[in-house]
Amino acid sequence: MQKRIFVITGAPGTGKTTIRDYLTEHFSAKKVITHTTRQPRDNEKNGRDYYFESNETFFNFHYLEHVEYDRHYYGSSREAIDVAWSDSENATIVLDTAGAITYSTELPKETVILYLCVSDTQILKDRLTKRGDTAKNRSLRLDSGEAKRDMELPTDLEGIAHIIINDDLNDAKKQINGLIASLDKG
Repeated sequence: MQKRIFVITGAPGTGKTTIRDYLTEHFSAKKVITHTTRQPRDNEKNGRDYYFESNETFFNFHYLEHVEYDRHYYGSSREAIDVAWSDSENATIVLDTAGAITYSTELPKETVILYLCVSDTQILKDRLTKRGDTAKNRSLRLDSGEAKRDMELPTDLEGIAHIIINDDLNDAKKQINGLIASLDKG
């Protein structure tokens, strides 16, 4: 069976983490652990949430993509993908659309891009509010350049990404189940 990596992308509030968790629970997809140079938070564990690196060790890996954000590096390495694939033929990672484009270029045969969207931006606002975002934080997140970029399917992903409308989680799961069934028939 072909090894696959499900790259989940979309704007804030589209349900990327929820869909990633669904893939891990129902399709045995292993989460690709990403690397970062930021310090772990109280509840985070090295090798489970991130691979916590120093500025020196971060660049010892072979990255498909990496970014600097808030004076810290974040990236996904080929080594981390191989670790995920050592446990399962399916892996999953949540990325922004720029990262998704990189995966589609670097691992075109293995990458399955799930672009999550909703039919109405009010759904995004409601979800961010339910998660506890203040009105100010919600506006900052949805008005950021990255969020605006990720609210539309980039031209580079047209014809590559599988668009999943996630207004309702059960409907989104049905869309994903159908997609995976068609991929397995292959």
